[in-house]
Amino acid sequence: MATSVRRTTLTLPTAPLGPENPLPALRLPREVHRVDETTRAALPPDMARQTAYEPLRSVLPVRLRDGYGRRRAPAGLDALVIENDRLRVTVLPGLGGRVHSLHHKPTGRELLYRNPVVQPADFALNGAWFSGGIEWNIGATGHTTLACAPLHAARVPAPDGGEMVRLWEWERLRDLPFQVDLWLPEDSDFLYVGVRIRNPHHRPAPVYWWSNIAVPETEGTRVLAPADAAWHFGYSRTLRHVPVPEWDGDDRTYPLRGAYPADYFYDLPEDARPWIASLDEEGHGLVQTSTDLLRGRKLFLWGAGPGGRRWQRWLTEPGTGGYAEIQAGLARTQLEHVPLEAGEEFAWLEAYGPLAADPAAVHGEDWAAARREVESRLESAAPRAAVAAAYAAWRLYADAEPGERLATGSGWGALEVERGGYRLPGTPFDPDTLGERQEPWRRLLRTGAFPAWEADEPLTDPGCSLVSPPWRDLLEAAPSTAAAEYHLGVAQWHAGDRAQAARSWERSLRWSETPWALRCLAVADTVAGHPARAADRLLRAMDLVLAAAPPPTEAGAEASAAADGAPDAQVDPSAARANGGGPARVPAAVTAGATALDALDAGGAPGARTPAPAPARAGGGHDAGATGAVGPGGAPGEVRIAPVAPAPPAGFAYPAATEAAEAVLGRETVTALLAAGRAGEALTVLGTLRPAVRERGRFRLLTAQALLARGDAAAARAVFDEGFEVADLREGDEALSETWYAIAERLVAGDGGAVTEDVRQRARAEHPLPERYEFRMRPA
Repeated sequence: MATSVRRTTLTLPTAPLGPENPLPALRLPREVHRVDETTRAALPPDMARQTAYEPLRSVLPVRLRDGYGRRRAPAGLDALVIENDRLRVTVLPGLGGRVHSLHHKPTGRELLYRNPVVQPADFALNGAWFSGGIEWNIGATGHTTLACAPLHAARVPAPDGGEMVRLWEWERLRDLPFQVDLWLPEDSDFLYVGVRIRNPHHRPAPVYWWSNIAVPETEGTRVLAPADAAWHFGYSRTLRHVPVPEWDGDDRTYPLRGAYPADYFYDLPEDARPWIASLDEEGHGLVQTSTDLLRGRKLFLWGAGPGGRRWQRWLTEPGTGGYAEIQAGLARTQLEHVPLEAGEEFAWLEAYGPLAADPAAVHGEDWAAARREVESRLESAAPRAAVAAAYAAWRLYADAEPGERLATGSGWGALEVERGGYRLPGTPFDPDTLGERQEPWRRLLRTGAFPAWEADEPLTDPGCSLVSPPWRDLLEAAPSTAAAEYHLGVAQWHAGDRAQAARSWERSLRWSETPWALRCLAVADTVAGHPARAADRLLRAMDLVLAAAPPPTEAGAEASAAADGAPDAQVDPSAARANGGGPARVPAAVTAGATALDALDAGGAPGARTPAPAPARAGGGHDAGATGAVGPGGAPGEVRIAPVAPAPPAGFAYPAATEAAEAVLGRETVTALLAAGRAGEALTVLGTLRPAVRERGRFRLLTAQALLARGDAAAARAVFDEGFEVADLREGDEALSETWYAIAERLVAGDGGAVTEDVRQRARAEHPLPERYEFRMRPA
């Protein structure tokens, strides 16, 4: 049959992504894929140079995606199916263009690990990511910020006279347009993927690309590549050159023979054909190859230890098999970025298809013979010359204008094209893709003035910031308003000019006291080593958000409870907020582990059932007329966290943006208070949060940490014993195990007892970490 392209709907159990985080990501989320200067100095010169080239300072202008939970329900996902007599390819354009399935029809084999659910987890540079299929990682070291974002998609002519699917977007971390062309020739067993990254600017740009392929993993799975050595990177942040296949007492080409998650970046000889394959015990599986520009090849394994197994289960549903990842990239390792000169482009072709090889050779002890067997079978199935010819043929169609639009991405590319006047044949960023998010920036571009925030707008979202030099220049020249100064400060901070950023946020506050400028100044205070002042500012920001929360709207009760399995809201229609007529809230009875909240009165002493809203020190507002403003000398005034009160009526739900603002500011406020040694205030703030926020796993963990800081280890332990899940737990984050053992040490030591090495050992022996909290990715 001729190759066909069609739209369909794929229904999968899906946890909704939830709203974006409205706070600008001024600091890079905890990043585990870095090496120190000592390690870098020992690397080959070109690798050392590229590991130090243009590392990210933040993920700006991209926003964080951390509003998802773990409640999954069937959802219809837009999908594209590319099919011939041999292969059926299923693509999810609304989720980063992920290739969800690669089904080989003659054998009935699924060549990829196909996750039966879409469960976001905190692995992408900006948060939400999900496992399975083939993803296109661009931008910087890590999973792309586009992992859960829509891409543009359209039909385009294919070199063989049929059709192919083009995916494209504007990658915002590096401001580079890219395209991925999915070409399945008639009667082909291999999917061809043509990739192009362009630099339309007048300066070099750092480029990162890794095609990430999830493959099924069993005890008999072996990953092969044309290399005798690899660069091993573990979550203890060490990079070392190791032999392949055997190292440290075992054959590391079998993913389940490692104990901990690890990366193996294969060191391919210069003249070797680049390829990587994952084959099962019978010698069947997937092979990926490419033209020579895409030189890097990698195996990522979760390992057989408890932490890796827990993560695998976390990312899918019970009963699903495990997976490993085989990858292909522009550099030898994922710690490197490659310069792309002004006006130039990178382009290459990849091929994905089935491979069947002699299992005795594949799994034999002779590594060289195993590689020769796979390479011979690959040459028969997809000759190197044929892949090079396909690349040459595809290049002639890379500029072909798209036909029928199949999916629509963001409007940011259209905005950049309007500003820069770029000509990008083959990847049109049409004006009709512009939307509300881009509108303020279009007005700045056209009028020279950034639109002011409306006085009656709910204080739930300051709007998206742009940070590249051209936009920063426009903001510098724009008339001063609260909004313009706020966004200018974000751009200046991103550029490394922290002093000017703080001045801009202070000017924003003089125009209007907003939680957004206060929070940005709190980040600046934290970085500068002023934790108490940072906490004060965040308390004031929290007060503003709580005071401005609108009445709940009638909606499905699931809106407020979407995250983390939060309970549905309860009814109290008569409750009114003392400071403005909105629905007031009280903290629900804190069950099991959080009962120490019941023991706090307004002064933080035991004996009261519900903590009174203790006065919070003011947060450094610079508007002289603002409640709780501080004077030029920084002396705190008195502000009050909005009164706690009953939950809203059943069947009502707060707007998602309101809840998102409360959640993200609440998390940062409590974290800042704990850092400042103010656990009592942290507990009080936790009590002001609406139940749908307070009962999320992240806030249960913060409650346990605050209780421990107040000296009530038993109550902190009870929070863990009751059980919770932190939906947005970050890759490599050990907060759960660290908090558990800190509680255990205090329980063993007793009140006032010293935590000695003997106490630590006893704590680990007497209080083993429960499996549900075991997410450690390195040796303890």
